[in-house]
Amino acid sequence: MLPMYQSEAMWLNFNSAFLRKHRAAYPFAVKIAAGKIDAVTGEAWTNGLHGLPQDYLVIPEQPWLDGFCVEKGVIRQFVAMPLGAGYAAEEQLTGKGEHGGLQIIVYPMKRDAFEKRFPKVAYDVQETMVSCAAEPCSPASMGLAPGGRMRQEIYKDPYAFEGWDRSRYGRCFVHLANSLVWRAVTGDGPPTVPITSKEYTAAGLPWFDYYNDGAESLEGSDILKKLKSVIRLGKQKGDVPLPENETVTPAKVVKLRRGLLRNQLREGSF
Repeated sequence: MLPMYQSEAMWLNFNSAFLRKHRAAYPFAVKIAAGKIDAVTGEAWTNGLHGLPQDYLVIPEQPWLDGFCVEKGVIRQFVAMPLGAGYAAEEQLTGKGEHGGLQIIVYPMKRDAFEKRFPKVAYDVQETMVSCAAEPCSPASMGLAPGGRMRQEIYKDPYAFEGWDRSRYGRCFVHLANSLVWRAVTGDGPPTVPITSKEYTAAGLPWFDYYNDGAESLEGSDILKKLKSVIRLGKQKGDVPLPENETVTPAKVVKLRRGLLRNQLREGSF
């Protein structure tokens, strides 16, 4: 269970254990859904992986996910909104606010496929990998709605689809609770109200731009492209769901890159 304030944005960060004896982080295929709507394809949630269209992310190639994949290189932020108000992605696409929350399922690469692609080196260091699974226990009070547009690449699977072990997986249903529900369940108040993007930028905190040399991006979902942002839907309803919503221009951008050496440049187009 995770506490979120209305209009608060969510960012998902991914990590996989680095196996030194293979000189690689172990690959996983990760499916993410909001209210049982796949965040990559916009299709209804199903267990299992599908390659056409690709309905999952590949870790560690995908370092994080900020929202719904609406176009090639563009996402709409995950924004928490109460179910029943019509803002959540599942309400916009299905007409019902039935599930809410966040659904995650993770599949590992087959061991033989991993060892063939990343053979062992001379030294041997023991690593431990842990997975967990959880089942939904009650309806969530919050869902994830599409927020502002952000530039973000969702990368195509660089491995053979047959290499994923679809017989083994770990599954988790994350319930999103507003401040009242969180206090009722835990007896404690939720964390402090998050700062706005304007306050974040004014404080000189960094924004991040990620580049993966050689990786190819997905085209984006035609289904998710039809979603209306919280601010647009609010105007249609005569509501002000994001009273402190302001577009910002990041002044401090940290560029992260994968697949390039420290002083290496990539070729540009002329």
